[in-house]
Amino acid sequence: MNKVTLSAIIIAKNEEQRLAKCMASVSFCDEVIVVDNDSKDNTGDIAVRHGAKVIESKGQDFASIRELGLHEAAGKWVLYIDADEEVPEALQKEIRSAVRSPEVTAYRVKRDTYFLGHHWPYKDMVERLFLKSALKGWHGKLHETPVYTGTTNTLKHPMIHRTHRTLEEMVSKTNDWSEIEAKLRMDAHHPPVVWWRLLRVMFTGFTRSYIDQRGWRAGTVGWIESIYQAFSMFITYAKLWEMQQKKR
Repeated sequence: MNKVTLSAIIIAKNEEQRLAKCMASVSFCDEVIVVDNDSKDNTGDIAVRHGAKVIESKGQDFASIRELGLHEAAGKWVLYIDADEEVPEALQKEIRSAVRSPEVTAYRVKRDTYFLGHHWPYKDMVERLFLKSALKGWHGKLHETPVYTGTTNTLKHPMIHRTHRTLEEMVSKTNDWSEIEAKLRMDAHHPPVVWWRLLRVMFTGFTRSYIDQRGWRAGTVGWIESIYQAFSMFITYAKLWEMQQKKR
């Protein structure tokens, strides 16, 4: 029998400040794999010091990065976690119990998110725990989704997600990701970007955060995050407009 029941796969890039805490939260797993996505800091060294198997990655899309970890995992089950996430003790116990069940092949996990150090009122849900034999791979360059067979269930206890620590970090990530987002839309032959489309996507970004996710309950942080989401949509579509102009 496979002696490794559960493999944790951590995706990390320039995460020297958060990686150790993330790894400590998955120390209950039988093995920990860190996919270091071209970090320029000490992410790889920290991973090695904490006993992880490190895989170097560079210039690949998110689906390919997740699949790198999958191919190296020895566990019967795989748990995906990003470096800005943590698995609390209650969720650890639930996961240990879940991997003993032969009836379910994939589990969704709720996330308690913190923006700028403040708790966000809305819990999103991600698919992160899989029976390895059922997980066929990942699809999507940026907003990747798993491809698997079998049945799905939802774990009761949430994961902690500490995103957007500073405004500087938010702006930097948006600048990087918006370039990819814009290129994906360009390759999909998105209709020409006109003034009203910019207003529409900004309005959608704001209302999704402030209304749908109840950001209004977060006070000032809710306003900051929701306005920022509108800004993020604007940057993506402004870059798409720029790409379309250059192609003309």
